[in-house]
Amino acid sequence: MTTAEIDIEGLRSAVDGVVITPADPDYDTARQVWNGGIDRRPAVIVRPASAAGVAAAVLAARQYNLEITVRGGGHNYAGHAVADNAMMIDLRTLDSVTVDTDAALAHIGGGATWAQADAAISPHGLGVTGGFISSTGVGGLTLGGGMGWLTMRCGLSCDNLVAAEVVTADGRVVVASPRENAELLWGLRGGGGNFGIVTTLTFALHDVPALAQLTMLCFAPEHAAAGLAAGRELIATLPKGYGGVIFAVSAPPAPFVPEHYQGQPGFVVMVAGFGDPMELEAIVKPMRDAAPAPAWELVTPIPYTALQQMFDESAPPGMHAYEKSLYVDDLSDAVLAALISTFPQRRSPMTLIPIFALRGRYSEIHEDTTAFSGSRNPCWAINISAITPDPDEFAAERQWTRDLWDALRPYANSSASYVNFLVDDDPARLRESYGEKYSRLTALKAEWDPDNVFHHNANIPPV
Repeated sequence: MTTAEIDIEGLRSAVDGVVITPADPDYDTARQVWNGGIDRRPAVIVRPASAAGVAAAVLAARQYNLEITVRGGGHNYAGHAVADNAMMIDLRTLDSVTVDTDAALAHIGGGATWAQADAAISPHGLGVTGGFISSTGVGGLTLGGGMGWLTMRCGLSCDNLVAAEVVTADGRVVVASPRENAELLWGLRGGGGNFGIVTTLTFALHDVPALAQLTMLCFAPEHAAAGLAAGRELIATLPKGYGGVIFAVSAPPAPFVPEHYQGQPGFVVMVAGFGDPMELEAIVKPMRDAAPAPAWELVTPIPYTALQQMFDESAPPGMHAYEKSLYVDDLSDAVLAALISTFPQRRSPMTLIPIFALRGRYSEIHEDTTAFSGSRNPCWAINISAITPDPDEFAAERQWTRDLWDALRPYANSSASYVNFLVDDDPARLRESYGEKYSRLTALKAEWDPDNVFHHNANIPPV
């Protein structure tokens, strides 16, 4: 259907918000998502100002036989937020964050980013697991799982989702909670955007001091094997409440990085705590004793909100991007050797490999508590993230990513992938990722979206 066949004025009256068409001057800006390689032209973009407006938009899209996409933060690598000739329901206006300190709850709009959420929550000495890039949408990250600095302390983002307001495929506004539509809440906790449009997310909050303590130790490729082996042991034995992550990354042009290392490939072990800096120093000391001298390091107190934004400059909007991921039980010497030998061969200095430690509180959550697509046994999630500003370089960088992923697959603990990192349309891998939970999810999909209205996502079709 073309835009000319839609009653635009009627739509504007119905949705309680902004309606943007290809004839409007801000259309090209409004249709953009984070991945600059995504260039799609929706028939109409709707920015509702309320859940009722979202429901009206859903009903209008179905009336006009328009496919629906949903934009939260727009940070998904696959660009699910936008499709040609579809209706984009853009939630960015629904970005309020309300903190109930007495109940230790946060009510967050479906269009809010983690930067907005952290800014509102952290001053109260509270927190919940968010992503490593603060411009990521709260809704999209949470519905797929949600890994971040607080994973070992608080579990995944979805583990802390205690209620949600949802617009259904038939235009109703419902609540999912342990007391009302509990099975829907289970599906929202890791099952992606398959069951409705989430307009408000309610999170249980944890004590998280506003000031963190950070240690970063970076090893050049020639010393990375020993450095990462020591870092692997450190992170695997961190006390509860600490966070750890390993990155393969190009050294930033920062004052704490010697000039001759800036822009060069390195392997960084990062540990964050929320207590006394001397305590963190004592925890890191065994790694320092076991590892070679780092090429550069940073040891500093840092506001939690700034910690959450540390990697924002590594992923600015407009980049051409692609990613693949897998889980490994152990960062074995063979896995580390593959990463160390291959990472310097990437073409783009913006390409990076975050390796997330999944243990602590993450592993205390029972498998069946959420729909999350991963084992709750302690493990590591490896994300190979190709990022380049150069469209001519993108195809080669994407192939490099696929080749490295193929080289690591023999070490994976299963065929599962973290669904937030699934870019390719691969129904078989999606089924494998959810494993025994998949049939439960397809049944839930049949109950809430039998016509598969919400299919621009890591799609679970109705049974």
